[in-house]
Amino acid sequence: MTHTSDWFPEIQGYMEKMLDLGACYADNGSAEEMKEQRDTGTESTHREARTPAENRKIFAGMLAGEEAVLKAGWCVRAKWDMKNKFKCLRDPVMYRCKNETHHRHGDKYKAYPTYDFACPIVDSLEGITHAMRTIEYHDRNDGYYLVQKTLGLRPCVIYDYSRLNLVSTILSKRSLKWFVDEAKVEGWTDPRFPTVQGIMRRGMSVAALTKFMLE
Repeated sequence: MTHTSDWFPEIQGYMEKMLDLGACYADNGSAEEMKEQRDTGTESTHREARTPAENRKIFAGMLAGEEAVLKAGWCVRAKWDMKNKFKCLRDPVMYRCKNETHHRHGDKYKAYPTYDFACPIVDSLEGITHAMRTIEYHDRNDGYYLVQKTLGLRPCVIYDYSRLNLVSTILSKRSLKWFVDEAKVEGWTDPRFPTVQGIMRRGMSVAALTKFMLE
């Protein structure tokens, strides 16, 4: 098991490279403005407003947690095709400020990479050959490959597989965590939970679970 956060220094370096290449830009538009831009295919006014060096300076302020930068709500977006048929690939956010304590690194970091930026980098660096991802990420696959190509990273192959949906239960880890924190259940192994240890306590064997997963 590895942690994406172990690669934060390297990921920061790759973002600096993206900015130097002009493949990303700093933007402080609101979430509503960015959504409207993606929906209409309209480029942000920040897209061509600054040089790579100026964007790098803003990114440095994000990493340092500078008050003015945090207050302004700066983030870094990829400079991709705003007419892409997949709206999630229309200049998605690659880095954002988040002035909260990290569960592994405390207050060391003030800005964090998004899933779309971190995954293709970490997968390549860790020697992954085939990244197995459930089908709801399929529309983002071209972005995954584009990050690796732009940065000159070893490419990975994405293997899409169908997502399993269960009824009459809750799969969200955030939602399940509430039940654990509020002591509504015995813990993550509670037999009412859809966790591996939970369903095993209900009588499911490892062999049967493995067969179910493969089917």
